Amino acid sequence: MKEHQITIGRAELSDLAGIVQLQKANQLAAGGTLAAELAPRQIEEMMSDMPQIVARRDGKVVAFLMTTSRAVNNKRPIPVVEKTLAAYPFADPDAYIYGPICVSDTERGNGLAQLMFDTLLEEEPGRQGVLFIRGDNQPSLRAHKKMGMNKVAEFELNQALFHVFAYTAKARPRTSKPS
Repeated sequence: MKEHQITIGRAELSDLAGIVQLQKANQLAAGGTLAAELAPRQIEEMMSDMPQIVARRDGKVVAFLMTTSRAVNNKRPIPVVEKTLAAYPFADPDAYIYGPICVSDTERGNGLAQLMFDTLLEEEPGRQGVLFIRGDNQPSLRAHKKMGMNKVAEFELNQALFHVFAYTAKARPRTSKPS
């Protein structure tokens, strides 16, 4: 049993090194499932544009969920994201790109992906998210289906099959201000 609590919230610049370290440890070349690597400068730009969600244990990043607006993505188009958006042309004009998401191997199975996703939905109510998952990443496919995301398309890139999922966060009910 782990002694210390996990905290989940928006990533801050002080989390950048931990995000980069966790990302590097989970690249395909290192035996992980992350196919793309984001440079620290890209992550900083994403942080200033949209919420990036992290899980921390004792102040150390143990999981992250990245998001990117189409405007930021268009500055440095990534082929797999371009194929995702082409495969699912029905995305809302204000839709954003969800991912990557990564949970450290020591924290997997504790529901962190769902908790980070729930936090993201609270941060971006009413907006649609679009994501891709490699067809051979069965744990991720199962997790995202369990989160309530729907497969909307698929495509091939570099001889690999990718599934496109989409979801829309429910808008928060408006609360009336006291008079």
